[in-house]
Amino acid sequence: MASERDKTTDRTTAPVAPGAGHAPAAPSPRAEIDAFIQRARAMAPPVGAGQRGRLIFALDATMSRQPMWDTACRLQGDMFNETATIGGLDVQLLYYRGLAECRASRWVSDARQLGGLMEKIDCRGGHTQIGKVLAHARRETAARKVQALVFVGDAMEEPIDNLCAAAGELGLLGVPAFVFQEGSDPEAERALREIARLTRGAYCRFDISAAHELAELLRAVAAYAAGGMKALTDLKARNNSGAVKLLAQLR
Repeated sequence: MASERDKTTDRTTAPVAPGAGHAPAAPSPRAEIDAFIQRARAMAPPVGAGQRGRLIFALDATMSRQPMWDTACRLQGDMFNETATIGGLDVQLLYYRGLAECRASRWVSDARQLGGLMEKIDCRGGHTQIGKVLAHARRETAARKVQALVFVGDAMEEPIDNLCAAAGELGLLGVPAFVFQEGSDPEAERALREIARLTRGAYCRFDISAAHELAELLRAVAAYAAGGMKALTDLKARNNSGAVKLLAQLR
């Protein structure tokens, strides 16, 4: 899938020793969705007048995600389609898989191109590389502001303190991470919740029973990153429940 326009992210963040608390017991999918929306309330208006929003969409493409990959692609494709209708948003696709393979696409204004790109990705065995995702997002926003990072994954096989350090640095730069977890691995949940907390983002369980609501939340996050309240209001007019819930919290 790699092309000359792709770039590989190989650097990880140097470890620091932050504190990491214990996560509470996992609530129900409905409560997770409500908590996800509640976190969006604290986000500042993401884009200034005349500027384009930027969103990094990061995927775990290791073999453990294969059973749910088609469903995940459909949900992620919905988000790409939404950004295409909004305009004003540049999106970059980032994924890791295999032996230390971590690649980022170029930034594109027509997010439908990324939907086609994502369909060509196949899952391959390997360990997680979440540290590279966070380090990449930090470098990108240092070059030019990134409004949000979205991450979808199911596992965590890295030192949690290193991830917390990288997440804290990203939080200081004002880049919230919207983190979706497939499955219920407790170690992954603890790490992903901390990443969301330290970046002032949000964590939500990726549950097939709540797939429709999560798809609408993905579209609402994309709308907010692209155009703030106006884009959410326009999305609400098209009966998107995720936009309705976000607007209720952001007023």
